[in-house]
Amino acid sequence: MNIRKDGTLPIRTIIADDHPLVLLAMENLMSGFPNIEIVGKATDSSELFAEAQRVKCELVVMDLYMPGGLHGDGVEMVRQFKERHPDVVVVVLTMETSADALQKVIALGVGAVVSKRDRIDLIHVAIITALARECYVGPAIRALLADATLSRRIDYVRQVLSRRELEVLTHYATGRGVTEIAMRLGRSVKTISAQKCTAMRKLSLQSDADLFRFAVEHGLVTDEQSTAAGRTGGRG
Repeated sequence: MNIRKDGTLPIRTIIADDHPLVLLAMENLMSGFPNIEIVGKATDSSELFAEAQRVKCELVVMDLYMPGGLHGDGVEMVRQFKERHPDVVVVVLTMETSADALQKVIALGVGAVVSKRDRIDLIHVAIITALARECYVGPAIRALLADATLSRRIDYVRQVLSRRELEVLTHYATGRGVTEIAMRLGRSVKTISAQKCTAMRKLSLQSDADLFRFAVEHGLVTDEQSTAAGRTGGRG
């Protein structure tokens, strides 16, 4: 154990990745972080669990997928590690793009999840945040999860509304009035008005303001389009 000049103890850290060059790069990078001491390295789940048993550590920075180990890899590996070492802060580095898998990892209570596509300096940010017992999610992961959430919201709207109701709702949310929509779609004003009302009723929307907000939150229009539409006052 190397005690720092200021008398504090370094954060004992194990790093794990199945690619030797990536592992070496992680070691070189993190050796330069203040208050971090690399005390173990692993290339699969077997080595990771063995290292965590061999040496006491406060932090593990691991790849999500390291095939070949006895404890599997991916979400199951993280779950087992968290169960055996609940007090160890886990930072996950990954190339995973499945929103479902990433959400499962976050739900396990890891300290951070960072994409290997993110800027390398964010690894330090992730570690500091995780050690403060706050969950850090890197920008690439946040964007991926946001896109997945938006996609699910759009799917929900498509399930609830008919194609024509969705078409009318989207046009109205961009600021077009029922008369203009009727002309564009070749339907009567009465039909457009009825389809708008039916769509709002199905979605439990009480006002045009509710409609504009819902359209933005569910990806039907952009915030700028909705703001512009709101200024028109919902033309009839």
